[in-house]
Amino acid sequence: MTIIVCPNCSRKHHADTSKIAAKKRFVVRCKACDHKFLINLDHNDVVQPVSAAAAPAPTNPQPMAAGTPAPQTPGEPKTPRKICVSLSKGGVGKTTTAVSLSAGLAMAGYKVLLIDTDTQGQSSFMLGKKPPAGLTELLTGELTPKETIFEARPNLWLLSGGRSLAGVKRIIDKKSFGSEWTLSEALDSIDKDYDYVIIDTSPGWDQLTVNVLFYATEVLTPVSLEVMSLHGLAEFTKNLHAIKKYKDIDLTYILPTFLDTRVEQPKNIYRKLQSLYGDKVCTPIRYDEQLSRSPSHGETIFEFLPDGDGAADYAALVRTISRNKMILLGDNKIQDATVVPSL
Repeated sequence: MTIIVCPNCSRKHHADTSKIAAKKRFVVRCKACDHKFLINLDHNDVVQPVSAAAAPAPTNPQPMAAGTPAPQTPGEPKTPRKICVSLSKGGVGKTTTAVSLSAGLAMAGYKVLLIDTDTQGQSSFMLGKKPPAGLTELLTGELTPKETIFEARPNLWLLSGGRSLAGVKRIIDKKSFGSEWTLSEALDSIDKDYDYVIIDTSPGWDQLTVNVLFYATEVLTPVSLEVMSLHGLAEFTKNLHAIKKYKDIDLTYILPTFLDTRVEQPKNIYRKLQSLYGDKVCTPIRYDEQLSRSPSHGETIFEFLPDGDGAADYAALVRTISRNKMILLGDNKIQDATVVPSL
């Protein structure tokens, strides 16, 4: 038996590694904090020997695939991470980010539900799909979740938006009580089937965006590296502060987009964001023409140009969001590591 100490939360776990010790290197997951990390049985300070008398009986768990979320405690309802991609200003890469993040998480083995709350319905277009129904029919109760949620890719399901959402906004506005919880109530029996729920929002500030913020638990804000986007971020932060009076939510991630390293101003704005928001600022998305070309082919950036800058930058975002530095690195990065069960 072996004691493995999680480097993230310092929780100690007993594990029986005798049957697979020949490989020496393993990817493991801490059940306490959901952190995954690579260990080496010969050279790693997170591994400690334990005497047979002190060790508990082995549980003989089943192996899991890389990127597969930690299993839930028996009887415990699954709680997905609910991340909205939002900023009041348009043209900052919200839909590109929502689709790319969702696709990357799905490729890593997570079950993802992508919800498009924009009347333009561009998420469907970017994925090359035309679902017959979507969020409108779910919110109005015309159709069941099974009839409105469409599988767009392996592990990736889509609840599409579109023009009809304009009518839904009017219905929400007319509610005399609890209108801000309309989306949450509709998704309450659905989201537990997924590991992540990613919500793409429209520009501006309306009742449906407020619904999204009352539903979500994390906020990812793409900010194009230009002065007007900084102004939009300031306005969005003020609006979010009003939501905080009724719900505990705050900016979780700020994603700089359209970084052109040939121009000085974007780099200056990026440094300004870092000085203002610190660790909330993610690795920036570089300007990449292929990101604007891939939707016309109905492909995600990972499918259209997997070796390009756009795919690399969004893969880095997936690692940041999932808190897993091992995923979407390419087969050569982990081919010599054996995956073992959650600790």
